[in-house]
Amino acid sequence: MAKDTLMDFDEALELYEPVLGFEVHVELNTKTKMFSGAANPAHADNHGAEPNTLVAPVDMGLPGSLPTVNAEAVKYSISLGLALGCSIAPSSRFARKNYFYPDLGKNYQISQYDEPIAFEGQVDVELSDGSIVTVPIERAHMEEDAGKLTHVGGSTGRIQGAEYSLVDYNRAGVPLVEIVTKPIFGAEHRAPEIAKAYVQTIRDIVISLGISEARMERGNLRCDANVSLRPRGQEKLGTRTETKNVNSMRSVERAVRYEIQRQAAILAVGGSIIQETRHWHEDTGTTSPGRPKSDADDYRYFPEPDLLPVAPASALIEELRAALPEPPAARRRRLKADWGFTDLEFQDVVNGGLLAEVEATVAAGAAPAAARKWWTGEITRVANAQGREASDLVTPADVAALQSLVDAGSLNDKLARQVLEGVIAGEGAPQEVVDARGLAVVSDDGALIAAIDEALASQPDVLAKIRDGKVQAAGAVIGAVMKAMKGQADAARVRELVLERAAAD
Repeated sequence: MAKDTLMDFDEALELYEPVLGFEVHVELNTKTKMFSGAANPAHADNHGAEPNTLVAPVDMGLPGSLPTVNAEAVKYSISLGLALGCSIAPSSRFARKNYFYPDLGKNYQISQYDEPIAFEGQVDVELSDGSIVTVPIERAHMEEDAGKLTHVGGSTGRIQGAEYSLVDYNRAGVPLVEIVTKPIFGAEHRAPEIAKAYVQTIRDIVISLGISEARMERGNLRCDANVSLRPRGQEKLGTRTETKNVNSMRSVERAVRYEIQRQAAILAVGGSIIQETRHWHEDTGTTSPGRPKSDADDYRYFPEPDLLPVAPASALIEELRAALPEPPAARRRRLKADWGFTDLEFQDVVNGGLLAEVEATVAAGAAPAAARKWWTGEITRVANAQGREASDLVTPADVAALQSLVDAGSLNDKLARQVLEGVIAGEGAPQEVVDARGLAVVSDDGALIAAIDEALASQPDVLAKIRDGKVQAAGAVIGAVMKAMKGQADAARVRELVLERAAAD
């Protein structure tokens, strides 16, 4: 694959205005699928099931099977639409979106086209400096997910070069809400940041509503990022590309930046942008061509004849409206006050996309400062080193359990980092890692005193200095004891005992 020519980002923004748009797909965590009674693999309890075990005839498009609408999915969709500031349609209709994919057994997707459940909304997105950008929402509509293809025999896991492909219909029919923005103007140099912050805001909303696991690495939340450029002063929009299924906030930011630089380089030499889908490559930080982008006419939409229109009662809509959680911006202000964080401390959490994780860790029993320290410190460091999202590595419950071991004196900071390493490696919960690796702090004063006496005996000059009142000299003995105990000692307790033993001798 030929390497794209890129223009410097700042230079690209001098010549062209970026226009953004996003399509975010949210898998709903209902117990069953959108149009069948099969278990929903997007739900956390069903994740990782054997292929093709969570299916019903309608999911596979078998003749004679008829869909029925999941009422819970409709309620979730209305709640999400309300949280996005949308109007809820008194009547909306499902449609057939016709296209062939091997993982879509019916050869069409049941979606919504010109009659979505929610329309005309907006969501406020907070950026790193606290400024607010209002993103206009065109629609939020219900649909079903497709299945999953696994390409076997190639070196990349993609269809190119594969010997054959396997189809897993477990995901086929999973309830989705697709949130489509209107074109976003005025993003300018902050376009990549706005992209990341918008997806983070959507994730915060769906988590607070309790309607999705919103785990991007599992595909519970997926973003298609649309980018186009137009020359400064031109009113006509440029040709857009759609980078598909970007699976992390960091990648959304990088993909938007890359497309701006790539498209600008093409336009600057008189080239034309192809309206197409693009694939994002996490390893190289690049996009590559997918397929020519289809317009609505290409899908030959027509009303789904097997389903009645969805007409929610106004009382239900008002009941769901009354149950909405606080908006993300208000929630952030409350959490900052509750936790007692400075502006900088809180912004570190927000910028890292870790607000939900810190909140859940605090809810699980950890102190806010400790939760922030773990998530923005060691966990983020490991995530960056592995090129992953911090939220993918460990659960808030495990972080809270780890901190409780520290609070109880069972672990010191050094040992706690080793335990975290084991949890991330899949060795079990924190206590299981402690037991398996033998990492608990030595709390037996007898063992510590034996190591201290040996260290003092081997360093008589240090002992003399301590007795002369130079207590800082104790550091050498403490270091020797910690080494002898392989770091499995409480340094503060060791210091107390060193001073006691030195005075006693």
